[in-house]
Amino acid sequence: MSKPVFSVRQLSKRYGDQTVVNQLSFDIEPGQCLGVIGPNGAGKTTTVRMCLGLATPDEGQVIFHSATGDLQMPRDSRAIKARLGIVSQFDSLDPDFSCAENLLVFGRYFGLPDAVIRERIPRLLEFSALSNKAQARISELSGGMKRRLSLARALVNDPDLLLLDEPTTGLDPQARHLMWERLQQLVQQGKSILLTTHFMDEAERLCDRLIVLDQGRKMCEGAPRDLIARELEPEVVEVYGSGALEMARSPLRALATRTEISGETVFFYTHDAKALLQALAGEAQLRTLHRPANLEDLFLKLTGRQIREDA
Repeated sequence: MSKPVFSVRQLSKRYGDQTVVNQLSFDIEPGQCLGVIGPNGAGKTTTVRMCLGLATPDEGQVIFHSATGDLQMPRDSRAIKARLGIVSQFDSLDPDFSCAENLLVFGRYFGLPDAVIRERIPRLLEFSALSNKAQARISELSGGMKRRLSLARALVNDPDLLLLDEPTTGLDPQARHLMWERLQQLVQQGKSILLTTHFMDEAERLCDRLIVLDQGRKMCEGAPRDLIARELEPEVVEVYGSGALEMARSPLRALATRTEISGETVFFYTHDAKALLQALAGEAQLRTLHRPANLEDLFLKLTGRQIREDA
């Protein structure tokens, strides 16, 4: 195994009496996408802020492993930030500049010569499918275009590690899929990514490894399919319709390993759904969906189905 690009060691952060990140540790390898998923208030954004030096941990270390030695945040924040690319939850593009000018000005923050930045701009705009928008103002861009330009801007300094905090929130399906394609290309090129997301299909598609975070604690870590196989029964039968809730308390419950209720839907988790499906076939008023277990099932098992009102 190669040496990690980035490491977090026993990271903790408290605000008053509330611990929002609790003894969190992980590594990111070269060319790897590590995803962090969890409910609102789980500590995802606070973790990213500590990785960026925007919040100071109460305990623990944030370490960037470079060819010339290890750098620590916040002590070496300037040197670390020079090797990072950042896409935050909310766009911070300058509305007074065109797309190309946004890239030029941002590149200057890293001390890059204008000639170097201008040479990179056409490639970055092509990568983000914005070649025909070089002179367009930010107000002329769609939401998906703005997110792709934010990604291009994060690449202007040719970073080793990208920190992406919910980068596709608010995008329509077409824009999300294009963003996914670009992120997969970056991993194939050897870039490392730390990704926080609320989209389970995004996490499963993009991430080599996942951390499930809840109330600041790491609940589990591993490859998405490995976590599903390890933590869940392989088959799920969803039952809804008139009388569905009564099924959760009927003898049918014995045909499943585990049963959960969410709203008007009953979820039967099982290793073999044949007997359960045969029994349900006689309940004409019910509707059923038989499917394999997925990452959303894992997320809900570990973090619960209740809305966090204080999140």
